[in-house]
Amino acid sequence: MTVVPHDELARVVRDHAGRLAASLVHLTGDFGAAEDLVQDAVEAALRHWSADGIPDRPDAWLYTVARRRGLDVLRRDALHRGKLALLVWPAQPDPGDLLRLIFTCCHPALPRTAQVALTLRVVCGLTTAQIAKAFLIPESTVGQRITRAKRKIAQAGIPYRVPGPDELGDRLAMVLAVVYLLFNEAYLPSTAEPERGRDLADDAEFLAATLHNLMPGEPEVTGLLALIRLHRARAAARFDEHGDLVQLPDQDRTLWDRAGITEATRLISTAAAQRRPGPYQLQAAIVACHAEAPGWEATDWPQIRVLYDMLLHLAPSPVTRLHRAVANRYVAGPVAALDEVNGLADVLAGYHLFHATRAELLRDLHRPDEARAADERALALTANPAEQSLLRQRLSWA
Repeated sequence: MTVVPHDELARVVRDHAGRLAASLVHLTGDFGAAEDLVQDAVEAALRHWSADGIPDRPDAWLYTVARRRGLDVLRRDALHRGKLALLVWPAQPDPGDLLRLIFTCCHPALPRTAQVALTLRVVCGLTTAQIAKAFLIPESTVGQRITRAKRKIAQAGIPYRVPGPDELGDRLAMVLAVVYLLFNEAYLPSTAEPERGRDLADDAEFLAATLHNLMPGEPEVTGLLALIRLHRARAAARFDEHGDLVQLPDQDRTLWDRAGITEATRLISTAAAQRRPGPYQLQAAIVACHAEAPGWEATDWPQIRVLYDMLLHLAPSPVTRLHRAVANRYVAGPVAALDEVNGLADVLAGYHLFHATRAELLRDLHRPDEARAADERALALTANPAEQSLLRQRLSWA
């Protein structure tokens, strides 16, 4: 018996599920029916391939299963039966169909939670159970979100198309926000379960890479892909052998994927050449400054502060101001940085990293009692075990 590693199986399914869904939607004109057929094919693949091995033509295998299942389920529907009969391999999926599918899943008429669930299920091929496990929510909740989203698409007549030039900017921003949300949840999940973040990170990178291949002329798409790959290039050094979080100054940079960093910085240059700067490009450039520095002491903090200033101009937010203050700590000193951070107290009082950052600055200024109180507040506000462990270590050293 051939046992296929889970990661390899998930990668192959993800690579083909979205294209199959896009072709089925195009042929049937029925988003819900297409999504159901894809999931039948995906679940069959997970059962058979894990034991029998991945076939030479996994795309053809999935197409065949979907077609047979469709003809069986829709036997009494002459319109759908006629359209499904056209689905005969070999077929060359239209890349535009996949792009239309992604935009449909991320339509602004759908709640963000539904956009995420639908994208993972239809485009990435995840089952309802896998999505529920990834976000630590009941499978029934995921199923309800997907069902409501499909009903909304049908009832509201949400078009299966890429938005026109006049609305592309806002809609693309929403699609990228969904991908970014997925990656953030994988990179440092709000709650933790072993191994769950890894699959979401794979899915987020897959989606970003797919968008980049389909929309190479959109610099923010390129910037988001670069940002994800830069973070992933440093992933091996983020945790120690006990699973504890290792902060950037203490990471072993020999563990970083230098080839991945080089490729990501090339993407940043490609995006910058189009002279349409955006938040994802700037975030990627900031991470690149860290990734390219040979050591913590060699970090180009003035450049990072300039990049944060640009980011605040394009996409102002309290969290970005907090990060800018951290950079300013290494340019203007802890007093100036603490003044900036304290100015965010009203808007970030419930954000654990606000208090953790204050604690570091207060320690720099030899105010240990205040630093301890700030760390205790940060500990109370985070549910992530790795962050909790780091904060407890700080408190034990105080």
